[in-house]
Amino acid sequence: MGYETYRIADLIDEIAMGPFGSNIKVSCFVDSGVPVLNGSNLEGFSLSEKTFRYVTREKADSLNKANAHRGDIVITHRGTLGQIVFIPQDSKYDRYVISQSQFRVRCNDKVLPEYLVYYFHTPIGQHKLLSNASQVGVPALARPSSTFQQIEVVLPELSIQKRVVEIISTIQKMIVNNQELNDNLEQQAQAIYHERFETASPDDLHSGWRTVTLGEVATILNKSFNPLKEPEMLLEHYSIPAFDEARFPVFDLSTSIKSNKFIIDASCFMISKLNPTTKRVWKPYCLTGNAVCSTEFIVYKAKDKTITDFLYSVIDSNSFSDFMCSHVTGSTGSRQRTTPSDTLSYELILPSEDDLAEFHSLVSPMYAQIRINAIENDRLKRLRDSLLPKLMSGEIDVSAVQF
Repeated sequence: MGYETYRIADLIDEIAMGPFGSNIKVSCFVDSGVPVLNGSNLEGFSLSEKTFRYVTREKADSLNKANAHRGDIVITHRGTLGQIVFIPQDSKYDRYVISQSQFRVRCNDKVLPEYLVYYFHTPIGQHKLLSNASQVGVPALARPSSTFQQIEVVLPELSIQKRVVEIISTIQKMIVNNQELNDNLEQQAQAIYHERFETASPDDLHSGWRTVTLGEVATILNKSFNPLKEPEMLLEHYSIPAFDEARFPVFDLSTSIKSNKFIIDASCFMISKLNPTTKRVWKPYCLTGNAVCSTEFIVYKAKDKTITDFLYSVIDSNSFSDFMCSHVTGSTGSRQRTTPSDTLSYELILPSEDDLAEFHSLVSPMYAQIRINAIENDRLKRLRDSLLPKLMSGEIDVSAVQF
C-alpha cells in the first residue's frame, strides 16, 4: 500500500482560533441555543455531548469563525493539552462555538477527519501535537494554528484510511455503549434507593425499619501502605485522576508512587473527601491482591458484609452528597475536604432484612454488570490503543482484521 508524507497545511481547507475571552462573558450564557465547547467536551476521540453551556444564535453568528460544524476537528491549545476530537455527522447539534482555549480545523478531501484525529491519539501523534508545548504557567501550545499546520504526517490512500476508521470506530462504539449502559444502570440504582428510602419519613417508618448513623453500620478503614518501605511490586492504584479519566484503576510500580496509600479490598466502598461538590463514588474491582487507593478517598467497610451494596447506595445518594458538602473544611473551592469522621454521624434509614433482600435483588445485579462492563471497556481500550499505531503504519494489514 502507498504512503505519502503531508504537512497539515496541505490537508486542510480552513483553520480558526477560538474567540477572545472578552467575547464570551458569563452574561452571554442562556438556557438553550448554540452549545459552547469546553475541555470536558474534548475527552476521547469524538465530541462528548453530556453537558453544555449555550449562547444565542445571534451571539454564535457574531462569532462566525469560532463556529465548528459536523466533520470539523477541535483541538485544545491551552489548558489540558493533547485533546483533539472530531464532530461526528450524527452530532446533536449542527454547530458549536469553540472556546478561547481551542482552535478548529476543516479537512480537505485528502484525509478523513476521523483518521487524522485517530493519528493524533497515537504516541507519535501526541508527541508531534505537544512538541511546541510550554509548561510555564497554564500549559499552552506556542503559536498553535501556525505550528499545527507545519506538522508532517504520513498517510495511506483514502480506502485504507476508511478501513482503519471503520475498525477503530467499531471498537470505540462498543466502549461508548458500555459506558452509556453503566451510566444508565447507576441512575437506575440511585432512583431505586431514592424512591424506597430517601422519601420515607423517619417519623413514620415501616415495621422493622429504623434510623441509624453510618457509624453504627460501617467503619472507616485507613490501613496505610508506604511504598518507600515495601519491596517493588505492581499496584492496582485507585487515584482521583484515574477516576476522573476512566473510572478504572491504573497499574503502577510501587517505586513510582511517592506518597502513602490506603490498602483496600473488594468488600470496600469509597468516596472522595476532596471537593465533594464533584462526587466520586467507587466500588473497587480489586483485580489483583495489591489494590491501594489515594488517601483523598474515605474508605468504608460494612460491619455486616451482606448490606455492602445497600451502604454503597447510601453514599451514592444525593442526600449523602449534600451532607458531605455541608461538612467541609478549607476556604477555597478547589481544596475543600470533608472530615472523614464527620460522615459517620450521617443518619440513614435501615430497612428490615426482607426489604434489604428485595433491594439487593434489584441493585446488586446492576452493580455486578457495571463491574463487568468496566473491565470489558479497559480491555477494549487496550486493544484499540495497541491496534491503532499498527494499523496506521501498515504493520497490520487492514484487510486481515475482522469484526
